[in-house]
Amino acid sequence: MQNILIKGNVVLPDRVIENAIVRCEAGRISSIEQFAKKHLQENILDYSGQYISPGFVDIHVHGAAGADYMDGTVAAVRTTNIAHATHGTTSIFPTTTTGSFQQLDAMVKSCENVQSSWTPLDGARIAGIHFYGPYFAEDKVGVHSPEGRRDPVREEYEYFLSKSIIKIATCASELPGALDFFDFARENGCFITCGHSNACWGELEAAFAHGMRHVDHFWCAMSSVSSLRARFGTPMQAGMEQYVLQNDVMSTEVIADGIHLSDDLLRFAYEMIGFHRTCLVTDANRAMDAPPGMYRFGSIHDGTWVHSDGQSVRGDNGSLASSMHGMDRMVKTMARAVGKSLPNVIRMASLTPAELAGVSAEVGSIEPGKLADFVLLNQELDIERVIIGGETVHVRDPNRERAA
Repeated sequence: MQNILIKGNVVLPDRVIENAIVRCEAGRISSIEQFAKKHLQENILDYSGQYISPGFVDIHVHGAAGADYMDGTVAAVRTTNIAHATHGTTSIFPTTTTGSFQQLDAMVKSCENVQSSWTPLDGARIAGIHFYGPYFAEDKVGVHSPEGRRDPVREEYEYFLSKSIIKIATCASELPGALDFFDFARENGCFITCGHSNACWGELEAAFAHGMRHVDHFWCAMSSVSSLRARFGTPMQAGMEQYVLQNDVMSTEVIADGIHLSDDLLRFAYEMIGFHRTCLVTDANRAMDAPPGMYRFGSIHDGTWVHSDGQSVRGDNGSLASSMHGMDRMVKTMARAVGKSLPNVIRMASLTPAELAGVSAEVGSIEPGKLADFVLLNQELDIERVIIGGETVHVRDPNRERAA
């Protein structure tokens, strides 16, 4: 593993250091130095005037390039991770959907296989698994296969959450057995989230008492005043939006692809919840980096059929079916929407998710001792180069872009 020096404008969590050098040795960051004449005697990757960003961290992602983690094969995992690395994701949390025990088990084992033998040629490094499906509310299952949805099954979740690779655990808070699920997840060190849920305030309060600290993809497949009125009637009830806004210990995520949420909603999340509590996720499926057409969401064998038009993916009823864009798109869209500090926006794609998922000691920011994971961005925030563990895994090809 070679030692490297990178010159550029270094994006830290709270500021940008212009005309600086990041020195990396044995796959880790050793120092950040102000550029000086002495550096000219060394071999430098010169990105002067451009940004050196920490590698992106995606805690909610399903697939890419025609593959889905729920395909349950090593090939699908590698295909997905390589695709996301080209979009700047260097640490990834493969995310389950609804499905059978056998499908979930195959997914987890294939990720364990890739993680244990990982090299930079395998793309984004697996930092853990997000055990997301199958414990969703029946009325909030979204595009996930309803046949694979169920209430928490103790024997099943104890088997999965006992595995060290599982770092994030999701369950709809209102389901029978949800609190026991949260207790077990907390005992096993998982970051606990509530997703695909129609929970009311009281159910969220109970979940919080048992360790739940996050809600998935804000404004998507989550309870609202109107959805709770359909469930409870009157008086109208507060739900997940209100609970996150009121409780500053709670965090959330947004899909900033420019399709799920308007710029107004992205600005609202940035201003009202904040960049320390809101992270960017792709929620990408197998249609990312694949041509328009019909795709399975989830397992290639029996996942729900969805349609990609090349910009969005939708179910038969026209509803959005996760995203088909990488983290670079999320960063650019968020930066345009908020028009504010670039370090804050980059933080939402790096340090904030790393802190939430408990991996910030290794990744998420450019600091001595951390892994040498970088995304080199031009002034338009297009990716020029991606480096994982000190090794280049992707370089922008301008000739290909002109041909497109």
